Amino acid sequence: MYRSGAFVAEHVDPTTDAQRQPNGVDLTVEAVFEPNEPGRIGRDGKRIGDRDALDPAADGPDAAEVAGGGDDGTAVYRLPPGGYVVRYGETVAIPEGHVGFIYPRSSLLRNACMLETAVWDAGYEGKGEGLLEVYHDVEIEAGARIAQFVLAEADHEGTYDGSYQGENV
Repeated sequence: MYRSGAFVAEHVDPTTDAQRQPNGVDLTVEAVFEPNEPGRIGRDGKRIGDRDALDPAADGPDAAEVAGGGDDGTAVYRLPPGGYVVRYGETVAIPEGHVGFIYPRSSLLRNACMLETAVWDAGYEGKGEGLLEVYHDVEIEAGARIAQFVLAEADHEGTYDGSYQGENV
C-alpha cells in the first residue's frame, strides 16, 4: 500500500507545502548533467562514466545562448533532445518496512520528456538521480518540480548498504 503524502514528507528534506501531494512529495531539479564518456556495468562492479554539469546561466550577455536565463533572471536549463542525468534537490531517507519509487510529473510528460529511475530500497539515504529523456526542446527552471516521490509498504530482509548510500549529501 502506498503511504500518504504527509508520511512521505517526513522522510524528505527540505520540503515546502507546494511539494506535498496527497500521495507523495514532489522532487525538484538541483543539477543537470550530460554524459560525456562511456560507463561500464560488469558482473563484478560498475563504473559511472564522466559527465559535464550543465550551467543554467541566469545572468550575463550569453545567458540566453548558453544554457539559460529566463526573462525574470531565473536560472533555466535549455535542453535539446538527448539523455541527461538529473540530481534531485532533496535528501530522502527510505524508512524500514518501505520501498521508494519516483514517477515523472505529468507536465514533464506533456512536454515530451520522460524520467526514468530505479527502485529505492529500505535504508537508502541521499540525494538521488534519474535519467531525463528529452524528445523535444524544453526549458526547465532550476528548482522546478519534475518528479513525485512515493513510498510503499514492503517486506524486506536487511537494508540498503550499497555504494550510493549517502550520495550527493
